[in-house]
Amino acid sequence: MAVDSPLPATLPATVVFDLDGTLVDTAPDLTAALNAALAALGRPPVPADDVRHMVGHGARKLLERGLAASGDAGAELVEAGVAPFLAFYADHIADGSRPYPGVEAALDALAAAGVRLAICTNKPQALADALVAAMGWQGRFAAVTGFDAVPRPKPDPGHLRACVAAAGGDMADTVFVGDSITDTATARAAGVPVIAVSFGFSDRPVAELGADLIIDDYAELLPGLRRLACR
Repeated sequence: MAVDSPLPATLPATVVFDLDGTLVDTAPDLTAALNAALAALGRPPVPADDVRHMVGHGARKLLERGLAASGDAGAELVEAGVAPFLAFYADHIADGSRPYPGVEAALDALAAAGVRLAICTNKPQALADALVAAMGWQGRFAAVTGFDAVPRPKPDPGHLRACVAAAGGDMADTVFVGDSITDTATARAAGVPVIAVSFGFSDRPVAELGADLIIDDYAELLPGLRRLACR
């Protein structure tokens, strides 16, 4: 009887993660900040379940989508909402945000195996750093690269390349983990394998993202990374 051979022990030297919807469920606090900004603009709130599918392209795009849910979403109106959104969010960045189940165990296992970890996010750098600190993750990541730390953010591949370079990694031995079409498009453009989580903030079915692998739980991450090494 044939016996399946074990997966190789190989892991990539660098694993880069998206932040919102990938490592941390930030929907409660993003929803509160969006609705605070919408209230300041005289608009009705957006339900949390709808906000989950609006995240991933930065604050302005989130505001545009939130405004579009109830009417006009012109550039001037979006711009008027940015300051109240960012101010509220900065003050409430981790009121309800929590790491997804299994995240910290997976990060610990990767670190113990000598894998370099990094975050590439379309959050502003200051807010990304604040969220990482609020999660108690100082020192876990070799680099955290926000959208305003690079000339052009995701899905431009330069964002991911800059993040890997800041972490001291090599693009030839990197895997990206994300939750949205922005993340998979970034990885494809940068020429690196990409894993998509099925529980994030995608605005379309995860099977349509074009990832090399989909995981439903962080317990599947390390086996998934090893499986990619077989290809």
